[in-house]
Amino acid sequence: MRKKTDANQSEIVAALRKVGASVQDLSSVGGGCPDLLVAFRGFNVLLEVKNTAGLNRVGDAQRDWIKDWRGPVVIVRTVTEALNAIGV
Repeated sequence: MRKKTDANQSEIVAALRKVGASVQDLSSVGGGCPDLLVAFRGFNVLLEVKNTAGLNRVGDAQRDWIKDWRGPVVIVRTVTEALNAIGV
């Protein structure tokens, strides 16, 4: 079953790809896994996309997944935050 994605996710993905990042949508993985795997300039970062209204908070499963992960996970709400997360 595919997880519902936030309305701003497609805009964020398009902006990341426009600057040359590789983007893999992980939103269907579930279990608290972040929404996007992004590779840029030899580095990987996981992005959890939330809507800009602030109503979409990190859930318990997401919080646990992020806590246990040994790499970067950044919560983003805007294109600017996503680009900053990869150093643009």
